[in-house]
Order: sequence, then structure tokens, then C-alpha cells
Amino acid sequence: MHRTNKRKDVTHPHFVAVRLTDADKALLDQGASTLGISRSEYLRKLLLEKEITNRIEVVADMDELRNLVNEYGKIGSNLNQIARYFNTGGEISAEMKDEIRQCISDLFSLRKEVLRMAGVLHGHNQTH
Repeated sequence: MHRTNKRKDVTHPHFVAVRLTDADKALLDQGASTLGISRSEYLRKLLLEKEITNRIEVVADMDELRNLVNEYGKIGSNLNQIARYFNTGGEISAEMKDEIRQCISDLFSLRKEVLRMAGVLHGHNQTH
């Protein structure tokens, strides 16, 4: 490989080794050759000058998510009806207490389901 004149004021005292496939090495050599610089300098340029973006893809079952959103909507509607009842002077009854308990139970069930789905997305298949 053709060596270019290095600046005398810059030293690189740390050595880092990396294993490459033949195809990777060919790409490295081609890139360095195109710029007329050494492999080391080419790698330094890639490391220090090129911005690397991290893309995170979220893959989810849209039907399952839609069902969860619909369930949250129904629970929210029930809670609004209960709040309206109490705000208009409604009295606390056993039926209202049962309805509130059911809404809270549904919320906890949905929370558990969302956490289960999040665990699957992150590779954790444990159920609680």
C-alpha cells in the first residue's frame, strides 16, 4: 500500500486490531486507494469524520395494539361516565363501587398486557 507523508506533530500511539472478511478488506483497500491514503488513515477518517446514525426499528403487531387502544378508550369512557355521575350529585352505591373496581382491574390487566408486549419486543419472553 502506498504510504503518504505523515505529519510529524501527530502520533498515534494506540494500536487496535480488527478482523475482516476478504470482502471487507477489499472494500477497505478500495476506499483507502481511492483517497490515496493508508488503511489506518482511511479508518481514522471513517471513525472520526463520518457520522453514524443509529436506527431503531420497532416491530409490533398492529392489530393487537389497536385492540389495546380500543380497550383503553372503553375504560376511559366508563371512567368519564362515573366521574360525570359523581360530579352531578350521584350517590355512592355498591353498583358504582363495583364499576370502579372493574375499571381499575381492566386497567391493570391492560398494563400487564402492554408490559408483556414490550418484553417480547425487547426479547424478554417472561410473563408475570
